[in-house]
Amino acid sequence: MGWKVGVSKEAKRFLSENAFAIEEVKTLVGKAIRYFRGESVNIDIRKLKGAWKGFYRIRRGKIRIIAEFDFANSAVFIERIDWRGGVYK
Repeated sequence: MGWKVGVSKEAKRFLSENAFAIEEVKTLVGKAIRYFRGESVNIDIRKLKGAWKGFYRIRRGKIRIIAEFDFANSAVFIERIDWRGGVYK
């Protein structure tokens, strides 16, 4: 069963304004899913705390992707994509 990937309006806007492709985001999300399955993949992912509890942060250079993984329904929702200084605001 394949995973469903949802993207917020804010994340789509970032992708359209910057030279960052949705295919690269999907690749990173795919690596995160493989990481959660226990495979050894090279990805920088962390569980967030505080106001972002329940979300995960994927780091790629200076860009941060904040996503929520629903393991029961095999779905991922990308809440925000932004540069490292503005993603958590």
